[in-house]
Amino acid sequence: MQVFTREEVRVETPLHGFTPWPHELADRYRQAGHWRGEVLSDLLRGPAAADPQRIAVVTRSNRYTYGELDLRADELAAGLADLGIVKRDRVVVGLPNTVEFVTTCVALFRIGALPVLALPAHRRAELTYLAQYSEAIALITPHADLAREVAKEAGSLKHVLLAEELAGVSAPARDHVGPKPSDVAFFLLSGGTTGLPKLIPRTHDDYAFQMRATAAAMGFDENHAYLAALPVAHNAALGCPGALGALWVGGRAVLASSPSPDEVFPLIAQEKVTLTTLMPAVLSLWTDIAELFNADLSGLTIEVGGAVLAPELGRKVRPALGATLTHWFGMAEGILCFTRRDDGDEVAATTQGTPMCKDDELLIVDEQDRPVPAGEVGQLLVRGPCVLRGYYNVDEHNKTVFTSDGYLRTGDLARFTPERRLVITGRLKDVINRGGEKVSADEVESHLVAHPRVRGAAVLPLADRRLGEKICAVIVARDEPPTLAELRDLLRDRGLADYKLPDRLEVVDSLPQTNVGKIDKRKLAELLDGS
Repeated sequence: MQVFTREEVRVETPLHGFTPWPHELADRYRQAGHWRGEVLSDLLRGPAAADPQRIAVVTRSNRYTYGELDLRADELAAGLADLGIVKRDRVVVGLPNTVEFVTTCVALFRIGALPVLALPAHRRAELTYLAQYSEAIALITPHADLAREVAKEAGSLKHVLLAEELAGVSAPARDHVGPKPSDVAFFLLSGGTTGLPKLIPRTHDDYAFQMRATAAAMGFDENHAYLAALPVAHNAALGCPGALGALWVGGRAVLASSPSPDEVFPLIAQEKVTLTTLMPAVLSLWTDIAELFNADLSGLTIEVGGAVLAPELGRKVRPALGATLTHWFGMAEGILCFTRRDDGDEVAATTQGTPMCKDDELLIVDEQDRPVPAGEVGQLLVRGPCVLRGYYNVDEHNKTVFTSDGYLRTGDLARFTPERRLVITGRLKDVINRGGEKVSADEVESHLVAHPRVRGAAVLPLADRRLGEKICAVIVARDEPPTLAELRDLLRDRGLADYKLPDRLEVVDSLPQTNVGKIDKRKLAELLDGS
């Protein structure tokens, strides 16, 4: 595995639009052993050299060895380089949970290009936005019609590659000028708390540490198998330790197309899966129907996060599934807190545990950024060896979401227990968490008012047992109001992903306003509750 000295990691100028860690903090993280001078281009390398026939990736229909995938990644890297894709070029990767996701990301790492990880549910509007925001040179997707639509609108794109064409892009393997540990490795997406998502730059240093540390905390090594039941473009299923983390430590990554029990329960048994990541909505489904499958999940640890976990559901995990629950709070921005496997069921059901490492710094503050008394609720601020120092290329936005000393304002409300375990109690931002997918109310509202019979619109969350929250569209109509189906069709035609479409429609005569002229959503929610 390629390792760089401290002096070597400071040679190049950082990517324009990327905010690096201050030198004193970077040095502290290296001296602590968090950052070890590793690069993600080395994924697959070590196990492939030691035992090329070792199984790396398993899908429903195929098994792939480390040697096979290492060679595929090398040949794809050469082919992408032949297309003119070079170090620091951005490439939007919109692939589902397939082996091509793995080989594509590793190939891009090896030439120093930067994957921008789109979600499989993203469609024209989201992919075009990501391509334009990142100034991407290429898009990789399995959808031909979608690719053509995005190519028409995103002027920076020089290459649109379909997943089925990637084998034809390959060329004989060769060496490349690869990345340095402090370089940006790829981009994840923010939850879109202020409208459209921001790009989160993750470096080789910080992501290698995250994968290594979470694998160690979960007792995951080369003898274990991780099930990616959620999209691997999500941080949780990608690197906590996720599919890439499983490969980083020489284990197996089992890729499922969905978390549906009829698909994943047989995979868990077949591959002796020891770790997976779920949203509470999926966990609820599993606990409700596990008996029907007679599934033995006693060797499984389930990481649960991404939305509110009801304590009652957390307490059902061991009786219903026989599995061990770990409860997580995490952000693609880099902070991870979680309960450990030996914390006990009640701690896992009621808290999000403790930070990933000793150099993660968490503060809970009031509206003036003053620490609140012990046990009281305030906004959670974070910084640490994996927490970004700025979103990509949005300087003005960064001034509002980071403190002067580099803490990220998470927008989440939280408190500490007397044992200093974290408990998330709510959020400040106008975002709906629908089954773990973050939906910006602002974005949906901006599309709703495009309907000719909609005068005004507000989007609110609805509590839902299965998904956590659903989406309620409240509109003021012009003449005859549109139906829910018509509005969903409009949003779909405008390129929005299905998970952003309203689940319920309410028509009102007017939208209440605050004294500064903004829609008063608290009052609106009260009016709807009373109707």
